[in-house]
Amino acid sequence: MYITQQGDTLDNIAKKLFGSEKYIKELILANPDYASTVIFSNGIRLNIPVITTTEQTASTAPWR
Repeated sequence: MYITQQGDTLDNIAKKLFGSEKYIKELILANPDYASTVIFSNGIRLNIPVITTTEQTASTAPWR
């Protein structure tokens, strides 16, 4: 669960929790009631999906 702070958006929550805005779709699917919310107020409880990736982090060289 994630509790929003005033001014949060789905893309910045995805970036904060998963390291990339590209996971916004997964957040929307886990929280369909808030799919059209642009800017959150303080204190909204959001479900956070479990996301597994096989991507390498930016600090890891691609040949490793």
